[in-house]
Amino acid sequence: MKRLLPVLLAFFCVGASARALVPDIAITKTTTLQYLCTGDKYKSLKVRYLSGHNGQNFALLSPAGKPLLFVQTLAASGAKYQADHFVWWTKGEQGDLYDMMRGQDGAPIASCHTN
Repeated sequence: MKRLLPVLLAFFCVGASARALVPDIAITKTTTLQYLCTGDKYKSLKVRYLSGHNGQNFALLSPAGKPLLFVQTLAASGAKYQADHFVWWTKGEQGDLYDMMRGQDGAPIASCHTN
């Protein structure tokens, strides 16, 4: 994962094509969505989704003012991505950002929808 992170962060910052190659993981598709959010801190979030040919999925966003690579994890419903102490959970056009430092049952710090 340590080798993968710098490459994906460079990919995020430069805006490479959908066919970019990450060591051992070929990224076959990228999609960028802009979300409008409610919450004290976030009015909008730009999220770039990356799909690998091997079925792995990632999301790149900057919840704490720095870009973070979120990795998709198991979810009963929707798509759940985790990085550091943040969780980005989407279902359809909705997305919620959680700060797990506030506890497992904490309310989202941002509730968002695509515009």
